[in-house]
Amino acid sequence: MSKKHLGSSIDDFLKEEGVFEEAQAQAVKEVVAWQLAEAMKRQNISKNKMATLLRTSRTQVDRLLDPRNDITLGSLQRAAAMVGRRVMIELV
Repeated sequence: MSKKHLGSSIDDFLKEEGVFEEAQAQAVKEVVAWQLAEAMKRQNISKNKMATLLRTSRTQVDRLLDPRNDITLGSLQRAAAMVGRRVMIELV
């Protein structure tokens, strides 16, 4: 065989199936939720402590960390600031 790779890329497959944008959005939410949880873990910030810092409920912190939920940019920015991070968004 002379071809190194056979078939199409996963992106091409998802586009053909009509779910590329949805899959990409879900992947971004999962990465952001993971990054926030990891930053909290590194700084020994519990969900209860994060709720106190954000002046919100533990339930709201659970929502922030659950990639199945849609969260506002403002909420994400506030949470990121509490762990010494910032949010960067880029259109590509």
